[in-house]
Amino acid sequence: MERIVTNVTAEQAITMLGPGDILVDCTGCKSLIRDHLATGPESGNKDANTFNIQLEYAIVVTFVYGQQYQCNEHCKYYKNEQNLHYKFIPAVDRTFYDGNLTFVSGIVNITPEDFETMPATFDGQWLRINFPQVAGSMDNFIDKIKQETHGEIIGDLDIVRIPLNLYRARNATNRNWLAAEGNDHPFTTSPVFVVGDSALGSPYFQSISLGLESAMHLAALIGQRNLQLADMLNRYELYMYKQWLRVYMRSKMIKHNKDLLETIDEPLRLLELLHIY
Repeated sequence: MERIVTNVTAEQAITMLGPGDILVDCTGCKSLIRDHLATGPESGNKDANTFNIQLEYAIVVTFVYGQQYQCNEHCKYYKNEQNLHYKFIPAVDRTFYDGNLTFVSGIVNITPEDFETMPATFDGQWLRINFPQVAGSMDNFIDKIKQETHGEIIGDLDIVRIPLNLYRARNATNRNWLAAEGNDHPFTTSPVFVVGDSALGSPYFQSISLGLESAMHLAALIGQRNLQLADMLNRYELYMYKQWLRVYMRSKMIKHNKDLLETIDEPLRLLELLHIY
């Protein structure tokens, strides 16, 4: 086995593929190969093989706080009591500590119009000038942290605006290419797999563990020398679909609970979101 580190395009990677080779794509959410796994004239086009669910638009706010700070669901609610339109929701599982320093990340749900107006990245000063209501929700939350722990923000806020998308590859392998006849495309002679974030992803939690699980499962399948190629591809497709169900259900639950938290002071909106059987 030879390890070669270089930059390649999707077309170059496909051209390099020869009979007996195995191509594994782990290039992340903007996968090089994923949309090329679609067959037909749409192959390679944007989202040709990507099932995408737009959950919401948000800004991700990160900052360093000069004291130990912890937050739970009660904290998320009470520190947002005075925030009527925008609510800063800290990601509790993504809070990290270094001595007395706390590295905090959180999101604020924004409208599509807000999203189109905002630049890709900016700081707290820009937000306060251009979107004072959004900044106010964030500052109100931070002020309550300061009242409790008597700390200060170190440096400025780092803010990124992103669409929060839940996605998966419709085909996690090239089994449809291998089933095609009368085609000399490299995908018709060698197996291709997408793993990790190339295959699926959620905006609410990191899928590193899912990526490792899919890689280990694929390695186990490849290690079964007596396993027919068609069976290997089918088993991997089934496994990745089960992984997708895990990611989908957890993401929808997080989104639903987040919506409930954001409307908890508005009984009529809250009742619309509740599922009562």
